[in-house]
Amino acid sequence: MGAVTGKPCMVLAGMILMVLAGCSAPPMVRDGAPSQDVDVSKIPDAVPQPHYGPLKNSPYQLAGVSYQPLASATGFRQEGIASWYGTKFHGRKTANGETYNMFAMTAAHKTLPLPSYVRVTNRANGRSVVLRVNDRGPFHGNRVIDLSYAAAKKLGFQNKGTANVVIEAIDTTQPVQQIAQAPAAGDVEKATALTPLSIYLQVAALSTRTGAEALQKRLQQVITQPVQVTQVEDEADALYRVRVGPLPNRTDALKVGDLLAEASLERGHLVFE
Repeated sequence: MGAVTGKPCMVLAGMILMVLAGCSAPPMVRDGAPSQDVDVSKIPDAVPQPHYGPLKNSPYQLAGVSYQPLASATGFRQEGIASWYGTKFHGRKTANGETYNMFAMTAAHKTLPLPSYVRVTNRANGRSVVLRVNDRGPFHGNRVIDLSYAAAKKLGFQNKGTANVVIEAIDTTQPVQQIAQAPAAGDVEKATALTPLSIYLQVAALSTRTGAEALQKRLQQVITQPVQVTQVEDEADALYRVRVGPLPNRTDALKVGDLLAEASLERGHLVFE
């Protein structure tokens, strides 16, 4: 039998090293939902607060793409695809230095200043949530916003993964300006009583005005607070929101929700604007 040449041995050794390297590499961590079910109805929306410090809106680059964040979120509105992120990033630092919590009502956006507040509405079912934007992203395809797992579940697309949404920035500076411009001493008490935003309880968002007005009448039989029907503006497929309010505070809004639940109606969710 002839001698074995060195080349086949080198090939075999290389294959062994590749196998060993594959065994020692850490497994790929995939993003996903928490292992246990979470009752997100008990998780309140973010409460918009005026921000008095500097905003994080410096230009940045990622994967060769340059991004120029907005100087202000005032008047911002956007439609597009939302996604969500969960366990893979839970506990990591966000772009503005906070700790990401998949059970908090937060979001990531590529160009909104950090922090800012937005209302995100799922166009498929009319559900909406108020979120604090404290991170950058998503940097995947044509997606415009990344929500926390809790926010996605509230909007009803945690299983599907994405949803067509409307993003509306919430201006937290206007109430501060109103208080600062109070001219007369007699108006001080009224000015200081202003809340940062009006509070509503949104019970439904329906595709027809007839259905919305029928629900409005049903609600008026149960509660004494004002019930409004408003059309969502600039929508290709119109939605009619049925809201109770404005209400004086969160506690009163939750009490109204309890009354509706006792009458076998939807409890609704809080909306700030």
